[in-house]
Amino acid sequence: MLSEINIPSPLPSVGCDRLSHRNPIVYWLGVQWFRTKRHVLWLLQKETFAKERAQGPLPYRVHKHSSVLIRKLGDTDPVLQHNKIINLRLATACLHEVIIRPGEVFSFCKLVGKPTRRRGFVKGLQLSRGQAISGIGGGICQIANLIHWLVLHSPLTVVERSQHSYDPFPDEGRIIPFGTGAAIFYNYVDYQFRNDTLDTYQLRFWLTEKTLEGELRCNRDLEHKYHVIEKHHVFVKIGNAFYRSNQIWQYRTVKCRSEVEEEKLITRNFAVVKYQPTDYTELKL
Repeated sequence: MLSEINIPSPLPSVGCDRLSHRNPIVYWLGVQWFRTKRHVLWLLQKETFAKERAQGPLPYRVHKHSSVLIRKLGDTDPVLQHNKIINLRLATACLHEVIIRPGEVFSFCKLVGKPTRRRGFVKGLQLSRGQAISGIGGGICQIANLIHWLVLHSPLTVVERSQHSYDPFPDEGRIIPFGTGAAIFYNYVDYQFRNDTLDTYQLRFWLTEKTLEGELRCNRDLEHKYHVIEKHHVFVKIGNAFYRSNQIWQYRTVKCRSEVEEEKLITRNFAVVKYQPTDYTELKL
């Protein structure tokens, strides 16, 4: 298993050693620069972005998933998690029943927009520079994570995705593999996928008392089914730091058959762990 680890060189930084991370003014200026750059890019891009809504669901479900709203995340303030639910309700209202037609690109940031107090967003838990902090709109990454998981179970093409380079909390009720999330920070850390098929797809979301629910639907019944598999998961200790590594694969099968027709490596993950895992392998480089 250790032979499958792609150890980057140099190793990911354990601390925040960039000038922008140490100086709030430099950080703010950097954010403004990247946001302006993204706005210019949106103006120049020739892609057609999805924005149309359908009144009611398309006839066929491709995949459905639910994620727990309140989880134990270290010693973080539980109020921030409850606030997250407010933010999720606002974000899902911007995304519910959106249609992605052939050739269109789905952009999380374009559809949800900037989370602000004026729009009703509140302080929730978010990850920034390797730390769990509070921020306006915090927690909406949960719906981006769910969308990515749905897309991985379809023939849709991910064209832009970022993820956190840190694993901040021990697993507590984790259902999907580590490293299948999607980080969001308006507007330059976006999640985008493109519909390169001839079919029309639709995203639908709703909240229950305990969960965020989502489904991907299509205008026809697909002949293939997609499965997401984790391989070569391991915690390693290098020097005084801990890291987490795995691989995420997508398997495609014909419905009602078990034989794998196609398998594709989606991503290799190697992240700094901010806690001490109970089971790990020590490596010397």
